[in-house]
Amino acid sequence: MSLKSLNIKEGPILIAGPTASGKSSLAMKIANKFGGQIVNADAIQVFDGWRVLTARPSQADEEQFVHRLYGHIPVDGDYSVGHWIRDIKSILDDGTRPIIVGGTGLYFSALTQGLAEIPATPESIREQADALRMSGGIEEMLQVLNVETLGRIDQNNPMRVQRAWEVLQSTGRQISDWQNETPAPLLNLIDATAIVMNSPKEWLNERITRRFNMMIDDGALDEAQTNLETWDPSNLSSKAIGAPELIAYLKGEIELETAKERATIATRQYAKRQRTWFRSRMSKWVQFDPSID
Repeated sequence: MSLKSLNIKEGPILIAGPTASGKSSLAMKIANKFGGQIVNADAIQVFDGWRVLTARPSQADEEQFVHRLYGHIPVDGDYSVGHWIRDIKSILDDGTRPIIVGGTGLYFSALTQGLAEIPATPESIREQADALRMSGGIEEMLQVLNVETLGRIDQNNPMRVQRAWEVLQSTGRQISDWQNETPAPLLNLIDATAIVMNSPKEWLNERITRRFNMMIDDGALDEAQTNLETWDPSNLSSKAIGAPELIAYLKGEIELETAKERATIATRQYAKRQRTWFRSRMSKWVQFDPSID
């Protein structure tokens, strides 16, 4: 599928898609032809320390095109969709066409549908929630959420369940109640070109396998070694797929081939969840099949 067939119009360009689907490559092709700055919409690529493992744009890419919101948060920092919305607002206001690209569906939903203004979670409740989740308490969290909330969150995603539980504990209200009071979105889809990468599953799975092997060749192990001394699995940046596996290998807990196999499986599972989200939430977006040259 060619760029011409995408019917790029004036205004912001949104590119969503599962991991390893070629989003960054498409973004750079669009930037080269139409101009604009490439803006990150991936919840893990915002963190410093894992450029290779999170497939952040290379330094050469960043020198060729303006890239924003990549690696600007320290590896032990905190970052949420609320932080991202505040960051993206200033970019939308600066007058340069943004090409917003990433795989975090929640970011795109918040941008184009609005974000509920929920108070920050107190640290004491966050610690309680972390302990409950790590001890296998997801079912206990689910039991106190109402039907409306359960219908809106991914119940197979522990972090989404934990977030809903934290909101209830800290505010006394279900997250669905807050969402029902969501303000107007920053960007109306009618004012943007919205593209979602939609490729055959087999094609994507093969790319996932190849890409992780390339990451190893490109220095992912050296990157993990650099992060080993300060490794903290509770950091949001530690959710980078492949990070726990490579750290376990460096600690001598598993073989490298086992680490690669586990990371590849985890990436495929994540891509499956992403594809499910995009099918249900982005059916009206332009469908782009990167497997077709």
